[in-house]
Parts: sequence; C-alpha cells; structure tokens
Amino acid sequence: MADVLGTPTREVYWNIQGIWVMYALLFPTALIFVYGLGRRVERWLMGKPQVRWDRPWLRLRLFLRDALAQGQVLRERYAGFAHLSFSWGFAILFVATVVIMIDEDLRIPIMQGPFYLYFQSLTVDLFGLAAIVGVTLALVQRYGLRPPRLTHGVLSDGVLLAGFLLILIQGYLIEGLRIVATQDPWGAWSPVGYLTGRLLEASGARDLPSQLALHRFLWWFHLVTAFSWLAYVPYSKLMHLFVAPAAILFRNLEPRGALRPIDLETAPRLGVRDLPDFGWKDLLDLDACTECGRCQEVCPAHAAGKPLNPKQLILDLQRQMRGLTAEQAAVPLTTGLAPGLLVAASATGGATATAEAPPEFPGLEIVGHSIDPETIWSCTTCHACVEVCPVEIEHVSKIVDLRRYQVMEEAAIDETPQQALQGIEDRAHPFRGTQAGRTDWYRDLPYVKEIAETGPVDYLFWVGCAVSLNERNQSTARALARILHAAGLEFAVLGEEESCTGDPARRMGNEYLFETMARRNIETLARHQVKRIVTTCPHCYNTFKNEYGAFGGHYEVIHHSELIERLLAEGRITLSKPLDRARITFHDPCYLGRCNGVYDAPRAVVGAVAGEPVEMERSRQESFCCGAGGGRYFMDDRPGQRVNVERSRQALATGAEVVGTACPFCMLMMEDGVRTAAQEVGRPEAPPVKDIAELVAEALAEG
Repeated sequence: MADVLGTPTREVYWNIQGIWVMYALLFPTALIFVYGLGRRVERWLMGKPQVRWDRPWLRLRLFLRDALAQGQVLRERYAGFAHLSFSWGFAILFVATVVIMIDEDLRIPIMQGPFYLYFQSLTVDLFGLAAIVGVTLALVQRYGLRPPRLTHGVLSDGVLLAGFLLILIQGYLIEGLRIVATQDPWGAWSPVGYLTGRLLEASGARDLPSQLALHRFLWWFHLVTAFSWLAYVPYSKLMHLFVAPAAILFRNLEPRGALRPIDLETAPRLGVRDLPDFGWKDLLDLDACTECGRCQEVCPAHAAGKPLNPKQLILDLQRQMRGLTAEQAAVPLTTGLAPGLLVAASATGGATATAEAPPEFPGLEIVGHSIDPETIWSCTTCHACVEVCPVEIEHVSKIVDLRRYQVMEEAAIDETPQQALQGIEDRAHPFRGTQAGRTDWYRDLPYVKEIAETGPVDYLFWVGCAVSLNERNQSTARALARILHAAGLEFAVLGEEESCTGDPARRMGNEYLFETMARRNIETLARHQVKRIVTTCPHCYNTFKNEYGAFGGHYEVIHHSELIERLLAEGRITLSKPLDRARITFHDPCYLGRCNGVYDAPRAVVGAVAGEPVEMERSRQESFCCGAGGGRYFMDDRPGQRVNVERSRQALATGAEVVGTACPFCMLMMEDGVRTAAQEVGRPEAPPVKDIAELVAEALAEG
C-alpha cells in the first residue's frame, strides 16, 4: 500500500496477530540450526591444518566465477540452469528476508519507494519464480529423466525439494491473498503474486472474511513449514548450499598435477589412516558434495567396471565422518539406537548396541572399513573427477593419501606394483625384464650426444624410462632427436645417468621413494647445469614442472608437442611430405591436458602434418584416460575392466586411420587397446598408434 505521502510500501505483518509466537519459534529453530552447523564445523576442525587463504584476490575472482556465477555448474546446461535458478532464487529470497528484518525489527525504514518496487516486489517475485522453475526441473531430472549418475530411491532428496517447492508456492498464495484483500495499488509490481491473487479470487475466495481467514492460516502454516525446513538443513545434503561456496573459496590453487608433499621426518603418520589424518579442507569437501554424480559419469575406472566410483568414495568418507559406516547406515534408525551406538548388523540381520563398540567411528581405519582397498587402487589419477566437480572437491589427493598409508605404514600393496617400486629403488626404473638399455636408441645417431661430453646445452632431452627402455617407444625418441637436429637446436641426453623421476612411486603412495629419486635427479641436473628440459613424457613433464620445485629443482620445462609447434611456427623445420591428409584422431594424455592445460599444441602439430584432427566423443578437458596413470600401468587388469579398451572404442568410432598421442604410456596402452577393440568389431586391421613426433619425422624434409 501507499502511505499518506503516496510512497510505495506495505505493512509487513498485515492481518497477523501474536507476532511474539513467531519469535518464540525462531529461537529453537536457530538453536537447532546453529547446533547442526557447529557439529559440522567441529568435524572439519579435527583435520590437520592447511593454508587455504593465500592469494586472496585470485580466490575472490574464482569465487565470483564459480560460486556466484556458477561457471562450473553451467558446464552441464540442464542441471546447471536448474541449479542456478534454484540457488539464486534462494539467495534473493534470503536477502529479502533480511530486508524485512532491517525494516521491521531494527526500525530502519528501507522497504519503501523505488527500492520496495524494484527489488522487494519485482525482483524478489521473479527470483521466487526462478526458484520454483529450478526445483521443478530438479524433480523432473531426478524422478523423470533419472540419469544413472544420480542416486535413486533416496526419499530425503524428494522431501527436501518438495518441501522447498511447497514453501515457495505458499509464499505466492499468501502474497496474492494480501494483494486482492487490500486492493494494493502496487500489487502489479509483484506479477506472480498478483496473478496468483486473481486466480484465487476467480476460484472462489472473493469475500474479504474468507480471504483474511485463508491468508492467516497460510501465513502461520508457511512459517512452521519454513522454520522446520530451515532447522533440517544442517542435517541434510542441502547444507551444501552453505558449504559448497566455502569449498570453492578454499580450493586448491596449486597446479592440478602437483601432489602435496609429506614432511617425512616430522609427520606422526605417513599418509591417511583415519579421518583426522586428512586436512580440514578435505573434510569440508565431504560435506560440500552435492551428489550430482558428474565425477562418477566421467571416471574411466568406473566406466570400465572397476570398483572405484568417485562419488561413492566421497559419500563413504562422509558417512564415516558423520559416525556411520556403510553397513550401519543401512540399519533403519527406527531401531532407536543413537548413531554412535549403532553397530553392523549381526549374522542374523539384527542390530545391537554393545559396550565394546568404539564410541567414535571417525577414529576407525578408512581402508578396509569404509573404503575397499581395491577402490583406491583402481584410480588412474587422471583428475577427470576434479575437472568436472562444480564445488572443487579434491578426490585424487585423498586417494593418494590413503595409498600412502597403505604402502608406507602397512606395506599393503599387491606384488606387481611392488615389483615396479622395487625396480625403481634397485635399477632406477620400474620396468621388470626389459632387454633395452637407456643408450640403445641413439647408438647409431651421431648427432645425439651425452651431456657429460658436451657440457651445458640449450635443451636437455629427458628421454624417460617408458621411452628409452621400451623398444616401441624408442622410435619416438629417435623421431624427436631428428626433429631437434633438423631445427639446429643444441641438445643432449643424460644417457646412463638418467633415472626415473619417481612419478609412479609417488602416485602409488611411496613418497619416500619419490623424494629419494627427486633429490638424486636434482643433484644430477645441477651437476650438469641444466636449465631447460624437453621431454616426450607428460608424467616426467608434470613432475619436473610442478613437483620438483618443492625440493629445489626449478627448470624451464617444455613438452615436445609445445616445442615442435614452436619450431613449425618459426619455420625452423619444414614438412615436405604431408601424410596425404590422413584422417587422424588425437588422444589427450591426462598429465599433458587436464593437469597442465596443453591442448592446442599437439593439435597444431597434427594439423600441420595431416589437417585438422577428428575429435573423439571425449576430448580436451573431457578426455578419457588411457588407463596407465596413477601407477595403473604396473598393476594387473581383470578381463572386462580395461580402461584402454574403452578408450580405444571411442578412437575407432571416429573412423580415424591413425590414432595420435603424445605420451609413451598412452602409446603402449592405446596400441594394445585398439587391437582388442578392432577385434570386437571384426575390423581386420587396427589403425596404427603414433606419437606426434613420429608423424612429424615422417613428413620432415630431408637435409
């Protein structure tokens, strides 16, 4: 209504008596909410200290992009639009409630004039409608479309969404009744409420007494519904509305490919045994999870049928943090037992309380209790889960931390990967039974010199174990050496002085062995005054670029795809024999692409050789792992669970004549995979798999 001066406003508690009852109900609601929030914060704080407030301006910029503008959420259009509508509607309605509190309780008259019309009426009304649209879309997705990545059959999800939808609809009914009963001259500024009021009038609520009575009933019912819903939020998954923005703000700002080191001399425990061994941000992550299932959808291990499901991993950790194991959570809470007293169902299927049950389940060992050992060993550390997570949950670092405890404290690792670790320790490489030596590939190449002979050079060509010690990949080393020579670059190799960078050891959880190799290599490189490194292996590339710096090893590191692209652009090398515009598809190595953002360089090289590459169904940021990362190359795969075959099917589906890559591990995995995938479809001959250096060397002009 307008006041005596004609200023647009309205009476806040119109038609309501006994407002003190609202404040009486607000107190226990707030108490329950704060207690639930406090319990969650208490759980986070049992984690180890982590510094997550450095680089504040960068954090603020990323927060605005991914929390407020929801950039990550919108990468998936349907769910993104639903979530954006829901969350922004919720936020604006919350602000509107604060405005009412300021105006009515603090007696600061702000709910009037243009602000009342443009914000408190029009904006709030439209954003309330947006929230209704968002909730409706979410209900349609969960109970109509039913994508596999969502957990189905969870009653609480539907109750939460339906409850919020009910609250929103109640708000418009109350507003509409107020507008028609008071003949509010400013009612049209609340278009949804105005239309709702007219519909109520048309449906029978025409006389003023019935309008007043219905308004009063709905107002109190709305209050009780909203307070009940609000009190339940800290105990439900909707708490992510508050926790997810915090997870985004305190995200990891270090390079994605860099694992956090351990102080081996002072750490009371190596790796993570139970929840307090995680950092506080790791524990906050567990409550930030929205259960959207995007990580599950992109996980190569899950797609191949392995035990790992990154969403379920987080939920299992979350369940343990809340005091329940997977088995205990399955026991109906109607048994009357407090969560801390619930124990696993007995052989007869009953649940009993026992004096011997540990009082705090979060102290139990995670692996073997909440997480199956095979789950953590299925991970390829490809970071696909981290890439798509809209709230910046760090799955990979948690898995590696769990592996660290298993390997370094329990020696709980299968024989095959243990042999690879032993090989790194004994022979400085993980390849058991190889007949090749580190110098074999260049014995007939006079322009390949060892740095011990040449002294400091422009580029050290770091060959890597998977190249120098594997006959198939030696072709890649020879091709790159030929390209560097043709470009007139001064380069050299370490020869027998080269050792494993330690990458497989670190990903498999043996941090001690990784640090030993890192310090050895840093010492070797310092002795030869190495400043610039080129390598064909993304794993070596990532280790030098992102991880050796923590131990004093600082270098300019370049992947061979980047260097070849530069040489082509500068005209340092000329291609005289293009591959007749062969149809080539390029497989993105995870540690080149997702971990280091190199996507365009290898494609530019392929484009120079044979034209624009044909993309697979999943490429670039959404690329699918070959299955070798995280030390998986040195572990046994069960039939029907081979990630490389799944990826090779995607490669064959493009109809490509050649599968290109830029990683020696991807080379080996894809060669094996395309043979199997070709046999599955009855293709007589599998397409060749080639490194981009091989493609360029084939097309290189002589002389």
